[in-house]
Amino acid sequence: MERDEYLAGEFEEHRDHLEAVAYRMLGSLSEAEDAVQEAWLRLQRSDEHGIANLGGWLTTVVSRVSLDMLRSRRAKGAAAFDESRLPDPLIEPAGALDPEQEAELADSVGLALLVVLETLTPAERLAFVLHDMFSVPFDDIAEIVGRTPEASRQLASRARRRVRGSAPAPDGSPRRRQEVGDAFMAASREGRFEDLLALLDPDVVLRVDEGAGALRVVHGAEAVSQQASAHAHLAEFSRPAVVNGGPGGVVVQDGVAVSVVALTVADGRIVAMDILADPRRLARLDLSEFGVAH
Repeated sequence: MERDEYLAGEFEEHRDHLEAVAYRMLGSLSEAEDAVQEAWLRLQRSDEHGIANLGGWLTTVVSRVSLDMLRSRRAKGAAAFDESRLPDPLIEPAGALDPEQEAELADSVGLALLVVLETLTPAERLAFVLHDMFSVPFDDIAEIVGRTPEASRQLASRARRRVRGSAPAPDGSPRRRQEVGDAFMAASREGRFEDLLALLDPDVVLRVDEGAGALRVVHGAEAVSQQASAHAHLAEFSRPAVVNGGPGGVVVQDGVAVSVVALTVADGRIVAMDILADPRRLARLDLSEFGVAH
């Protein structure tokens, strides 16, 4: 019993980090939880006295488990998220930010980036996530993917080029991004088409996940603003939220979640909008803080 309690205490100190690694690797909250749980089970079966760096050991285990999950998706012919669904969102109520919260938001990973990560090979994704997001050395990554350090470096380099060419990078302070998001929501509620258009980047991309493998993609400010205007009646039911570290909202009608909206802001304009509107997936999210009944 003393051993289990000791291990549990040590494991809990690393849980947040492990969940962050697994979520960025998998884009799925439930699969990330499974990967972290598997790490715990393997720790219980191991000789902890032979582990010099517990945090590094656990990170390696979670990474290997996540890599196996990604490879299993491919082997089963599972469609990539960017073709059939959005990654699971991380949602918190919007509110006044203190400096510590702003720093945490700056380290968040947006849905737009997760969508691009889904287009990478499993090995590329692991190399990019571990090195570029968590500063894991390539020597350690090489052991996980079964390649040389130089080959692992090339995996991350290829992934980085793909990300830079496809994923819009949020910029500015979290407060400034929130101001742009608030302005967009207000313009939507009030039906101010010209103001909506002015807040959108000319090459903005809208992705709407309606479930059943139906991911609708709309390109361009004109088309996206028309979509926003067509659904302006829902804007009055939107409650401000922080979604994956960026501005967003949760649309709630009669205690039922209708959608979760995530906005990516760069250069003072919205460059990506991701909307989860799949009723089954929305029902699995804990949105009680937004007035969703359970």
